[in-house]
Amino acid sequence: MQNRPESHAKKPRTASEKNTRAEAVRVILQSTYPDAHCELVHNNAFQLLCATILSAQCTDVRVNMVTPVLFQKYPTAEALAAADFGDLQNIIRSTGFFRSKAKNLILCAQKIVAEHSGQVPQSIESLAALPGVGRKTANVVLGDAFGKPAGVVVDTHVKRLSRRLGWTRHNDPVKIEKVLSSLFPPQHWVQLAHLLIWHGRRRCTARKPDCAQCEILHLCPTGQRREKKYPQRSYSR
Repeated sequence: MQNRPESHAKKPRTASEKNTRAEAVRVILQSTYPDAHCELVHNNAFQLLCATILSAQCTDVRVNMVTPVLFQKYPTAEALAAADFGDLQNIIRSTGFFRSKAKNLILCAQKIVAEHSGQVPQSIESLAALPGVGRKTANVVLGDAFGKPAGVVVDTHVKRLSRRLGWTRHNDPVKIEKVLSSLFPPQHWVQLAHLLIWHGRRRCTARKPDCAQCEILHLCPTGQRREKKYPQRSYSR
């Protein structure tokens, strides 16, 4: 195992200590992943919205294989609103749950055309009211397309790391978002989610996190507990 900084993974006693440690994690992850960004390929807010809807229960890699054809055939909300349901299903079939996703994409586009003049809305309330769009998707679009997030995006990776790092015990994404949004200032919300997602995909995976090589092990109470129990092993289940 590589040399580590002195462990600071004991539970912080004050809110100030918790904020300081959380910021230390962010700084290290920023240094580790300086190019962290949204991995859904898109050119505008409409494309990002569609890609994020398709990403449910699907990898970004798979979504990026599907969207070039989708966006070429249906480049605007108006075009997608009038899409043939069967044709759309065939285009997005490999992303899984393609029937419900196709239905949501068409209904979402129709509502954007009818209520927002064909333009993706820029408020959390309006976005979350669109078919197939929850708070996570709305925050992705607000943060990455418009640069004005309403909070921190909480996907499965952000949820997992937030719990392992001891930032929260909540399972509810809305409650986790509230905790993270209080730990970090708004200017870090968008990039923080990307950093946690990249670390979750590359190091702190769900089934076999690589604690032995983890850059933030000394700040992670879960990893520290595992290291004490299995000092020569990475965290695996």
